[in-house]
Amino acid sequence: MSANFWTDQKFTKRDYTKQKLPKGDYENCRFVDCLFSKGYLDNQNFVECTFEGCDLTNTNIANTTFNDVIFKDCKMVGVQFETCNQLLLSLRFSGCNLSVASFHGMDLPRIIFDGCKFHQTDFTDSNLIQAKFPECDFENALFDGTHLEQADFTSAVNFNIDPSINHINKTRFSEGGLIGLLKKYDIVVT
Repeated sequence: MSANFWTDQKFTKRDYTKQKLPKGDYENCRFVDCLFSKGYLDNQNFVECTFEGCDLTNTNIANTTFNDVIFKDCKMVGVQFETCNQLLLSLRFSGCNLSVASFHGMDLPRIIFDGCKFHQTDFTDSNLIQAKFPECDFENALFDGTHLEQADFTSAVNFNIDPSINHINKTRFSEGGLIGLLKKYDIVVT
């Protein structure tokens, strides 16, 4: 355990771009409207924490543990999630902008992304089996070698998933979303 330990604390409207969040263990803490943009959250431990309305754009999260952590209405553009500690990883996202982020090679079965934006986000070689993506926007997101078996894209939009290079057995799509599986063929559906 690290020297610093915080539990049941609320951190509101703090700017951690000038002075870093102290290294340590945070349990059952809430971060509300905090600014971490281009900062460092590396080598931290977050357990049962919530980030609400925070800006984590291009934040370094290398070796950070996220165990049962919720991100709600956060801006997380360019975050490289594959650099965080994968042990005990448990995340949930709601209303977040995850554009240009990367989940490359991550093991995220049954994860829930609710109402998130994934413009140009990298999901290459990820395990997203049984993941749920209600109301998500995948404009120019990258799926290559991605395991999407039994995932739910029924209300997702703008995805381009090539069935010949991804694993999509029993993946759920709406009838209108089927065009996202055919884009590589450059066909016109009327």
